[in-house]
Amino acid sequence: MITLDSIRKPVTAELAAFDEFVERQFTAEGELLSDMLRYALSSRGKGIRPLLVMLSAAMNASVPGAATGRRACLAAMLVEMIHVASLIHDDVIDEADTRRGKPSVNARWQSHKAVILGDYILARNMAIGLTSGQFDLVTHVCGSMAALCEGEVMQDECAETHDMTRRTYLDIIHKKTASLLGVSASAGALAVGATRDRVALMRRFGEALGMAFQMQDDILDYTLSAHTGKPANNDLREGKITLPLLAVLEKVSDERRAELIERLGRCRQDEASVEYLQCTVVNEGGLEAAAREMHAYLERAAGLLSEYEPSTYRTALVDLCAYIAERDR
Repeated sequence: MITLDSIRKPVTAELAAFDEFVERQFTAEGELLSDMLRYALSSRGKGIRPLLVMLSAAMNASVPGAATGRRACLAAMLVEMIHVASLIHDDVIDEADTRRGKPSVNARWQSHKAVILGDYILARNMAIGLTSGQFDLVTHVCGSMAALCEGEVMQDECAETHDMTRRTYLDIIHKKTASLLGVSASAGALAVGATRDRVALMRRFGEALGMAFQMQDDILDYTLSAHTGKPANNDLREGKITLPLLAVLEKVSDERRAELIERLGRCRQDEASVEYLQCTVVNEGGLEAAAREMHAYLERAAGLLSEYEPSTYRTALVDLCAYIAERDR
């Protein structure tokens, strides 16, 4: 099985330079804020976004070692800190007690402090970007912040009304997840001076990868054996219609659909309804249908890489596609 460690190997030096860059840049005055910041940055998870930046930068660099430079580190920091801040805010909104198996920031320090920490990370991130003078990178990355917020609001609205179409679902996950992954891949290329066409190609690659990544997240939420660090069936308890359930709703009769939607409306308080819908999705092919669509996006992403000459970096990005399909966390 492909591991993230093997995917990271070609850019070990670049990722080490990135970690050192973040450690130097992200400091805070005051013991409490410093403790909260250290805790949040030590729980950054898989680091998919900076990994994408560095692999893209290394693959697109015309000069060996360019991906260890300040511009690549800055690009990786900009996307990763937007992601970190969004997770802190998500946990406050969802009243989540854990994040990747550890207490969430809001669980440790209360929600109002967590909101301030998320805001601080975003503000510090933008300040570092602007004072660096690398305005092309800052401008390139910042648009994804608005898209992320739009996606969250759209998802909350659909969860309240229990109304979801395939087009709306795809729009939500593009804004919530794929947009920032697309920017991560394209920012890496931009950081090392790639052509406009190559920057655009890498953005399409990252977006296809991001669509698949979110679909796999949605599949794992229904998978009782997954190791996500969150309770299984969490989306159902929050009233969310994601691809596995949507695939079932699209093929059943109007009467059956109404029954399943009514069950979804009870999931916040009724564990029996959660279990019923989970079993329905599994037994009626929802997971298989979602997996087929997820694989189609990964094939599209891997196909885009054929524009590049063979290299360890291209191989690592192809392996990243395979890892996303195989992951259970």
